Amino acid sequence: MNHSEARRRIAQLSREIHEHDQRYYGEDRPVISDAEYDRLFRELKELEQQFPELKLPDSPTLRVGAALRTAFKKVPHVAPMLSLDSVMDADEVREFDARVRRSLEVDAVDYWVEPKFDGLSIELVYENGVLSRGSTRGNGEVGEDITENLRTIRSIPLRLGGTDGDGRGGAKAKGSAGVVSVRGEALIPLKEFEALNKQLIQNNEEPFANARNAAAGTVRQLDPRITASRKLSFYAYEVIFAHGGLFANGAPETQQQTVERLRAWGFLVDRSARRCAGLDEAFAYHAQLEQRREKLEFEIDGIVLKVDRRDWQQQLGARSRSPRWAVAFKFPPRQEITRVRDIVVQVGRTGKLTPVAQLEPVNVSGVTVSRATLHNQDEVDRKDVRVGDTVRVRRAGDVIPEVVEVIRDKRPSGTEPFVMPSKCPVCGAKVERVGAYHVCTNGLACPAQLEGRIHHFVSRGAMDITGLGGKTVRQLIEKGLVRDIADLYRLTLIDLATLTGFAEKSIENLSAAIENSKRPRLDRFLYALGIEHVGDTVARLLADHYGKIDPLFTANPDQLQEIHGIGPEVAESVHRFFSSARNRKVLERLFQAGVKPQSRARPEGRQPLAGETVVFTGSLQGLTRPEAQRRAEAAGARVASGISRKVTLVVAGAGAGSKVDEAGKLGLAVIDERKFLERIGE
Repeated sequence: MNHSEARRRIAQLSREIHEHDQRYYGEDRPVISDAEYDRLFRELKELEQQFPELKLPDSPTLRVGAALRTAFKKVPHVAPMLSLDSVMDADEVREFDARVRRSLEVDAVDYWVEPKFDGLSIELVYENGVLSRGSTRGNGEVGEDITENLRTIRSIPLRLGGTDGDGRGGAKAKGSAGVVSVRGEALIPLKEFEALNKQLIQNNEEPFANARNAAAGTVRQLDPRITASRKLSFYAYEVIFAHGGLFANGAPETQQQTVERLRAWGFLVDRSARRCAGLDEAFAYHAQLEQRREKLEFEIDGIVLKVDRRDWQQQLGARSRSPRWAVAFKFPPRQEITRVRDIVVQVGRTGKLTPVAQLEPVNVSGVTVSRATLHNQDEVDRKDVRVGDTVRVRRAGDVIPEVVEVIRDKRPSGTEPFVMPSKCPVCGAKVERVGAYHVCTNGLACPAQLEGRIHHFVSRGAMDITGLGGKTVRQLIEKGLVRDIADLYRLTLIDLATLTGFAEKSIENLSAAIENSKRPRLDRFLYALGIEHVGDTVARLLADHYGKIDPLFTANPDQLQEIHGIGPEVAESVHRFFSSARNRKVLERLFQAGVKPQSRARPEGRQPLAGETVVFTGSLQGLTRPEAQRRAEAAGARVASGISRKVTLVVAGAGAGSKVDEAGKLGLAVIDERKFLERIGE
């Protein structure tokens, strides 16, 4: 066979195998025997070995797995992968529905409902119809590149069905040009999970706690051949970005049409998902699925309700972390009964003391639970939990173990109520009650607080200093090498050499990691400082507003509250942190050691919307609602959700309703999307 003949045969075999994969894994209706499939696969593999330069970027042989890799690189998502707000009862769903209808100014909404899979959320990016990258969700903006592992999952199409190419990944037809980002869930069937754990136990290895952990562990194997050996599945449920000709015949107008498009492209989609006219049908779906939960092939922990109309989704927009047009309606947590062996007190990085029940180990939803939080003294008193009690425990949201109630008729005689200590169990300092919590007054002089703050400071999403695990941090504190976070940047190679378990290479790696962290993004630095109530979202708001850290030293609570999304409690916490002489001293030492948060460039001169308070209403054509809000804020405006006398400008899109009428009554300026873009200089 010559070069030209091999090229044609490889292309033909690839197409045939892709089609058979789709029929077998996507449609569950194979048309050839396993033996015939294996013959085609072997022929393709032999031709690729003979002509390696002809191997296609979406070759079916990529599913077998390649050589061992050393690490996963971080990659940005094409579009943010938001998380879902979760609710536990029907009243909360009704409140969600009321907010949706109120925002849309409509009387009724159709919802697309589907199972909430309990797996690992994945983004798949296709360029010109060919899979180019797959990644974990990570922090929603950046994930880990696990493309090689995902190629081994046979229910993930390597080329989108209905698209054309030139045999090398390039586009020939308009229908295949462009980029599309698909979101879905990587899952391990429960039978495969049980078989995998059985094998791990036989090999004297640690079994996975649950199917979700098994799926996450499988797709993050450094050797893709291990991933290939486990029978994972992938269910697609969302198109989070599309650009180019893939929607040449019109973008889906509803969530139902989106799912149909995913199925046409060759993805596995859940066949029980449906459109519901209102909440009664959604509640019935929830009840039916909960009854069938134990008989399903995969783990699920609830259902997801999504506003079906995509233009309404766009109009509703999103918060910083979650869409306003979708909600997860969780199933009631599974519960088990066990006994309280002891109640101990943990000290967190902010000094808060938390009582924790030590339990006789019990299996709850596939996880062995031996500890459960009791939150605070008020919660202990309300439930009257005592050492020796028999209690009912659950995993709140199927994740965090907690004590639900005490079974009083099984309480042994002689038990005593639990009382929080008056002195810190770690450092012996005085404990004070602040609101609902008890707090150690010793600050960073308390080893538990210092250790917690350092763990947070060096974590991923903060300063991201690899190599500083729990044992290492503890050694640094015990040896007196680190008394606050600034001391991390004054560690010498000689200091690191005194640590147990550190050899020349590990010393060099940790020293390099500390040095490489000296130029953090401003929002990550603010998050790393561990300011109470300042998570990554608030940190980003502060960084976007001020651009650099200096103004935060003088910002008062009123000024901080002018930032859209920051309320009085957060503003007071930020002000208190930067006003503290001790914190200022630590920050000064950080800066002297060479730590320089990277400032965001601020627009020069007066911003075009400075001093304006803007409300968006109706459906915008060229911008999503979140993008329009971000651009308004970048131009100096504050964005509001409703009409009031503080509002100075209303941007009205198609279908704008009562908000425009309210604006007219108040004499507010109303402009369209084109005028808005002109105002901000675009």
